Amino acid sequence: MHGFHEVFMQILVLLAISITVIGIAKLIKEPYSIALVLVGVLLGVTEIPFIEEAESYITQSSVFQAIIISLFLPILLGDATLKMPFHHLYGMKKLVLSLAFLGTFISFVVIGFSVYFLLGLPIVVAFTFAALMSATDPISVISIFKDLGVPEKMSTIMEGESLFNDGIAVVLFKISSIYLLTYMDMGAAGVGSGVFLFLKFAIGGALVGLVIGFIFSQVIRIFDDYPLEIALSMLLFFGSYFIAEHFKVSGVIAVVIGGLLFGSYGKKIGMSEETKVNINTFWDTITLLANSIIFLMVGIEIREVDFTGKWGIIALAIVIVLVGRTIAIYTATSYISHLTQKERFLVNWAGLRGSLSIALALSLPADFSGREDILLLTFSVVLFSLVVQGLTIKPLIKKFNMAKGTS
Repeated sequence: MHGFHEVFMQILVLLAISITVIGIAKLIKEPYSIALVLVGVLLGVTEIPFIEEAESYITQSSVFQAIIISLFLPILLGDATLKMPFHHLYGMKKLVLSLAFLGTFISFVVIGFSVYFLLGLPIVVAFTFAALMSATDPISVISIFKDLGVPEKMSTIMEGESLFNDGIAVVLFKISSIYLLTYMDMGAAGVGSGVFLFLKFAIGGALVGLVIGFIFSQVIRIFDDYPLEIALSMLLFFGSYFIAEHFKVSGVIAVVIGGLLFGSYGKKIGMSEETKVNINTFWDTITLLANSIIFLMVGIEIREVDFTGKWGIIALAIVIVLVGRTIAIYTATSYISHLTQKERFLVNWAGLRGSLSIALALSLPADFSGREDILLLTFSVVLFSLVVQGLTIKPLIKKFNMAKGTS
């Protein structure tokens, strides 16, 4: 008990550091997610006696994975779906679904084969890494775009894509890391098995989300009590995720579908204006706390990665991921006429990777062949993505006259 008390105290210190960083970042009007990652990296490469134990604790694979995937992912996905106006998403459905499904799959295939042929990594390692890289992380994208105040259209595209392709990437990750070799040995039948498993994960998750989202939407009609309705929304997000995972379908897709239904249909039929204001305020606060820990953790995770003599392979992996994303975006949106070249370029460049990719990489079992290579490349691309791409999004938006206050 004493040991847990000590770690808890140190994690509170890390939380205090992250809230301070967020405050400073907001004062200087820079995205706080990037500031947190940079401070996390600094903490990771230096030794500060008091918080050393907390850093060691949260960089353990099981702890990092549990905090990001089981605790924060349902919260952040739920918050994003709750606040996303469904009519905006529906108006962009063709583009969002094309990016999320076609774009993610093209990116997965291009990155997988490129890593296999150019970096010479085994096929399972190559496609497991490709799955981690083929989706944008909603945690990173949503927090940065909120800070930058991009136009509603762009925000809807990025949020919609990241919410859906996140679930698809998790499914592709499971298939690549667990079943790929078996399916390859089966030949043509293996392709069918892979497609069936993908559909089972995706459709099963969507059905769980629809059922639970509908039930909770009906429940809140009975009450006009915002603390209870906030508690029910929390139960919805975690319930959707863990019930779906229990039935071995996609928990991420379940939260997204359940949250969208609850946030559009549920809000419309069962929430007073007072509840809407309070539920949004509550989730704003919770997501701020979640993001503050997540991005700091991503930076601190540098302690677990050995970069020695690997700079060549890291640089090539970054290029492969950028090219894969570019091919995917331009192919998936080639038939969309209402997307300008500037908007297409921004969607491409703002496709950041984040903590989910690292958490999934850390979830690979210790005896997974190529685990260290995947962790090295994933962390390197995520760091490049958040820092280099993240810091250049703001100037890019200003150059394209897409920021608030520009025309």
